[in-house]
Amino acid sequence: MEVATLETFVPLELNLNLSDKQFFELCQNNRNLRFERTATGEVIIMPPTGSDTGNRNGRLIQQLFNWTDTNDLGVAFDSSAGFKMPNGGNRSPDASWIQKERWDGLTEAQKQQFAPLCPDFVVELRSASDSLNELQDKMREYLENGVRLGWLIDRQNIRVEIYRPGQDVEIIESPETLSGEDVLPGFVLDLGLILS
Repeated sequence: MEVATLETFVPLELNLNLSDKQFFELCQNNRNLRFERTATGEVIIMPPTGSDTGNRNGRLIQQLFNWTDTNDLGVAFDSSAGFKMPNGGNRSPDASWIQKERWDGLTEAQKQQFAPLCPDFVVELRSASDSLNELQDKMREYLENGVRLGWLIDRQNIRVEIYRPGQDVEIIESPETLSGEDVLPGFVLDLGLILS
């Protein structure tokens, strides 16, 4: 018996009319897949990253979590955390952080689902399959929804794009470190094992 295969292109975008509850259930019932949803309701099925990108993202997350553990300023999240943005979209940055007061202001039910807010800090780490233009659009969406600091780490071009509200995007070529500035005071990301 011949088995048919479906060839798809990732990320796969589907126009589905799902309520917030249905979208959350879709994500919970398909934990081996990663979903996002645009503000217009398009569901995006994200491919898993390659092993190398997964390792580098782990190093990034490790540093963010280590810093978060040294203070009581906020809560860090990995790439599996989803957020319900003010524009209605559901996004899952590669790494993110929320100020403690904002996180504590949520109900326990809100914390258990997709927290209804945009993180204060987000990072997107470009993998080989990621479109730079789409990631830049996503970073602008974060800004429009209230992010205070965002980093787009572009391994292919060995540079970082820094996004801040009300400012032009700053591009740094071949940086060794990045400062968390006043959003993450004292946090310095070592890019040695991430960009190399």
